[in-house]
Amino acid sequence: MRTVLLFCLAACFAVKGYSQIGEDKVLHFVGGNLFGMVGAGLANQISDGNRAWTFAGSIGGSLLIGLAKEGIDQNQYGGWDNSDLLATVLGGVSVGVTIDVFKQKKKRKRAQLYREAIGFKIEHDYYPMDFISPATSLSVLAISPSVLSGEY
Repeated sequence: MRTVLLFCLAACFAVKGYSQIGEDKVLHFVGGNLFGMVGAGLANQISDGNRAWTFAGSIGGSLLIGLAKEGIDQNQYGGWDNSDLLATVLGGVSVGVTIDVFKQKKKRKRAQLYREAIGFKIEHDYYPMDFISPATSLSVLAISPSVLSGEY
C-alpha cells in the first residue's frame, strides 16, 4: 500500500512538474540519459564493473554530449545555456544512480545464491563474516581442512 501511495504521489509531482519545465530541458534530460547509458556501458567494460567508474562514465558521457550540444548552439545561435547543460548532466546522473541501485540488487542476489549453494543458514545480516570458518571456505575450494592443522 505504501509503495502504491508513493508511486501515485511521485506521478502527481511529475505531471505537475512537467508542465513547468520547458520541452527543450526535457529533451536535454533524455539526451543525457541516452549518452549517460552509453558512457556507463563503456566505463563498465573498461573498468571490469567498478561502480565508481561506471557512475563517472555515465556523468562523463552526458557531460560530453551536453558540452558538444551547447557548443553547437553557441556557434549557430549565439546562445550558451547553462540550464540546458545542467539538464543534460542530470540525465546522466539519473542513469548512473539507477544502474548502481540495480547492480547492488543483483550483487545481493548473487551472494544469497552463493550462501544457499554452500549451505549457510544466516540468522541475521549484522556480522556476515562470523559464519565463514576456514574449514568451510577451504571446502569450497576443494582443499582439505587438515591442511591448516598440518596433518597430511
